[in-house]
Amino acid sequence: MLKKILLVLCMLAATASFAQVDVNKGDLAALDGIKGIGSSTAQRILDERSKGGNFKDWADFESRVSGIGEKKSLKLSQAGLLVNGKPKAGEAAAAPKTAAKPASKGK
Repeated sequence: MLKKILLVLCMLAATASFAQVDVNKGDLAALDGIKGIGSSTAQRILDERSKGGNFKDWADFESRVSGIGEKKSLKLSQAGLLVNGKPKAGEAAAAPKTAAKPASKGK
């Protein structure tokens, strides 16, 4: 019986570590559970959300929460943070890749 309980608890913990959290809906514990967000950053997010309302998009989130820039927000998104239910679009998706020119051969 004890083994079954431990198994269930381990499964719940594993599921919780991969859970996604919307920045506009998460409480302190949920935000703190995202890799890269500590308790002080989670509190800054909650303070800014209560002061200025919900975050409209990732750019709004980055501009309003001190210590969160483009690189940090991309990492947070990869860890499961969402803004209005959407992950941050990666740099690869934002900027199309240009084909490299082949090296010219000398005569």
